[in-house]
Amino acid sequence: MGNRRGVARRLGRVLGYGLAGIAGIVAMAAAGVGWTLYASRPVLDGTRPIPGLDGPVSIARDSQGVPLVEARSRADLARALGFLHGQERFFQMDLIRRASAGELSALLGPIGPVVEIDKTRRLHRFRHRAGQIIATMDAGERALLEAYAEGVNAGLDALGARPFEYALLLASPQPWKAEDSILAAFAMYLDLQDGGTAGQDRARAAAQDRLGADLTDFLFPRGTPLDSALDGSQLPEPPMPAALPAGLATAPPAKAALLAPLLTPGSAFGSNGWAVGGGLTGTGAGLLANDMHLGLSIPGTWYRARLKMAGGTEPDLDVTGATLPGTPLVVAGSNGRIAWGYTNSYIDTADLVVLDPVEGAADQYQTPDGPRALTRVTEQICPAWADCQTLEVEESIWGPVVGRDGQGRRLSVRWTAHDPDAINLHGLLGLERARSVADAINIAHKARQPQQNLVVTDSAGNVAWTVIGAVPHRFGQDGRLPTSWADGRRGWVGMVSPDQIPTILNPDDQRIWTANARIVGGAAYALLGDGGYDMGARQGQIRDALLARHQFAPKDMLAIQLDDRGGVLDFWQGQMLAALGRHKDDPALTALVGPVQNWGGRAVPDSVGYRLVREFRQGVAQRLYGAYLGLTEKPSRREMARQMEAPLRRLLEQRPAALVPPGYADWDALLSAVLTDLAGNINQAGGVDAYTWGARNKAGIGHPLARILPPLAWLTDPPDVPLPGDALQPRAQAPGFGASERFGVSPGREKEGYFHMPGSQSGNPLSPYYLVGHQDWVMGNPTPFLPGAARWTLTLRPEN
Repeated sequence: MGNRRGVARRLGRVLGYGLAGIAGIVAMAAAGVGWTLYASRPVLDGTRPIPGLDGPVSIARDSQGVPLVEARSRADLARALGFLHGQERFFQMDLIRRASAGELSALLGPIGPVVEIDKTRRLHRFRHRAGQIIATMDAGERALLEAYAEGVNAGLDALGARPFEYALLLASPQPWKAEDSILAAFAMYLDLQDGGTAGQDRARAAAQDRLGADLTDFLFPRGTPLDSALDGSQLPEPPMPAALPAGLATAPPAKAALLAPLLTPGSAFGSNGWAVGGGLTGTGAGLLANDMHLGLSIPGTWYRARLKMAGGTEPDLDVTGATLPGTPLVVAGSNGRIAWGYTNSYIDTADLVVLDPVEGAADQYQTPDGPRALTRVTEQICPAWADCQTLEVEESIWGPVVGRDGQGRRLSVRWTAHDPDAINLHGLLGLERARSVADAINIAHKARQPQQNLVVTDSAGNVAWTVIGAVPHRFGQDGRLPTSWADGRRGWVGMVSPDQIPTILNPDDQRIWTANARIVGGAAYALLGDGGYDMGARQGQIRDALLARHQFAPKDMLAIQLDDRGGVLDFWQGQMLAALGRHKDDPALTALVGPVQNWGGRAVPDSVGYRLVREFRQGVAQRLYGAYLGLTEKPSRREMARQMEAPLRRLLEQRPAALVPPGYADWDALLSAVLTDLAGNINQAGGVDAYTWGARNKAGIGHPLARILPPLAWLTDPPDVPLPGDALQPRAQAPGFGASERFGVSPGREKEGYFHMPGSQSGNPLSPYYLVGHQDWVMGNPTPFLPGAARWTLTLRPEN
């Protein structure tokens, strides 16, 4: 017994020492991270020499950390902006370039899906393409990127320690290169255009294989009566089929993986951009509003800045707006002559090409010039703390192989991002200096960047919409389904010439509106194609708000951006009340009648009724599409049609017995199943009073590493507060998704404009302005467009 007690005492001492040692290690690690945080704060005041400058540069930051950067040359502005980005946002920039190049795992290790994401991205070989673009780029543009890269590295070197994220990852930051700025632009291609997989084409083909062409056209229409095109066009609705395809009820379930890409990566749509002409502002100048919606994280997508240049050999410049860390340019903003902004255009920029095999030659495929061998390139993916993996990339003359179809044939993607001139600086550099809407349109049609709706106005009161970036010139096919190009009767003939790109200039009503939905019809629509337009309800709500007024000031633009009315759900409130009326004997469901009747029609945090109606609609869509497609689980938003509102309404209004989804006795049975699901969810949430919209619609904004290391969130993340808004309305909001910025500005009257954004200028939590301004974004407060009074002033001077 005594021996056992001795062993226990010794074991206890060992455990105690071990726990103490662990605690000591944790304390040392925490102290190390704390020191790193303190030492890596940005330099705010004083004078700092950096190499390469032609002259001194003044950087005056306001209380939110928004800088006014003044220099005598554009190269010095680029170098200084690079210095700021390198100081404030280097880890964010590193993630951007790595995500684009398929190199995330080299920093983060083989955690979760990171290696698989790298493999998918590596198919595009964007680092290789970025190097090619830099090598052939105009000398002046290349010099600007090189100056920016040198500024980034100077900013990084000027920190007293590496950014704290690298201390947590036991890694060291690698220097920025000029080609990395091209990778940052490629990252936007990937984010905005379905990851370069043309997944919508494959998904439609999979749906058509199961449902047939008629039911697929009905369930996945091109357009609906909710469309709100600028030219007033309407696309014909597809006819409702008379019956389900034979054998649908017994057909095997579809593969969800094939159907998932029906929606682009990301949780929602949301970007809005509009403008009104000078006749509606009382000043003679036009007025622009823009809120580009993206996935939200800390510190945030954009870095605000005002760039001024005077006194040198180049023409003066004064431009303010959102810069993208990783690039030396103002992406959206105002230069005193024009103001411009973007929404994702969703034109069709990628097609899936079926590679017809060559009998007896597994590595060959058919082309218009006869059989050709696939090109094979070996890529090495080397995760941190793990062995390297080899990935063999197959490429055809049309692009990389991204999968196979149901017959086992290879599918190659033809995507504008793969073109040798997929990216240039012509567009954004030109817009910085454009003096009129006409200038901006000419610049846009020669630019190479991710294709966007460009909304622009000028100080003379003109307004316009067009597409910025290259538009594919298709022949023999419309790009909606994977097709073979082997016989030469289908394909692309380069890009559409600039004079053919659709443009709407100074419409009679002096109003331009965009919100990710179809903008034009007829021949222009056929030319641009359909890359997955959002339904037109949100865009229509903006249009109606613009048409309801005849005079506009910046505050009126912000009011539209913050519009959280859920008008598209009015139909669903009626449907839900009718469905609840058939269950008067069920106390759990009768308790929902009051909140639904008095739902208020707005996506506000304390509304129970809004959430009930919203989730009723979602449940109907999931059960209906899931049954038709034969999915074994409820489909996600990505597995349902973007334009589903119209077919859902038609089915519930007409209730055709021949189209009752498989597995349900009738339409009432489907709606009852939805209500039963909803009642179960309410019970799990603690009752109907707790089932508010705000309980579901929280901000969900956090640092990327906080997802891996949750304790980090207390240091880096803002409060996860309930927010108003929904993807169905202008104030588009979902957890982790929302307006990456909101601004409204009239060119030449920038002092009257507003600008706010989520997150922070700085990525360092000990920065004096960390998260300053975030609450204004949460509340929708109109903070000034221009930087305020200088609180910190830093001078960069040439290194002797």
